[in-house]
Amino acid sequence: MAFEPFVLEKVLNASPARVWRALTDVGQIQKWYFPLPEFKAEPGYEFEFTAGSEERQYRHLCKVTEVEPNRKLAYSWRYADFPGDSEVSFELIPEGDKTRLRLTHKGLNTFPQDHADFKPESFSAGWNHIIGKSLAAFVEQEG
Repeated sequence: MAFEPFVLEKVLNASPARVWRALTDVGQIQKWYFPLPEFKAEPGYEFEFTAGSEERQYRHLCKVTEVEPNRKLAYSWRYADFPGDSEVSFELIPEGDKTRLRLTHKGLNTFPQDHADFKPESFSAGWNHIIGKSLAAFVEQEG
């Protein structure tokens, strides 16, 4: 079975610079994303966090792979106790005074497909909440 990368686009009522700060400033990341103790938008920077459902938490192991300030951030995404390796990228496309954010998560098929938390619909639900609700609300608030 062929897997397409998961792609989500959302137009945010915020400038690319504002969205970039939300994606790369650890103080801001903690307010809408995951509880990262540290983060640097530098290729090769490794970070990890624990997140998941109420039933199960997963240790995520990530490494920044691509950085184009105010344009693109990408990092590898894998799990400490499971096979598989994927990559998440955030592309920022200016549209007037707004920003189109294109999130692409490729390699989801490398995770165990018999595991409910690794099914495409699980990632879809997670990213739609994170980008469509959490990030949108964070960058569109005043200040």
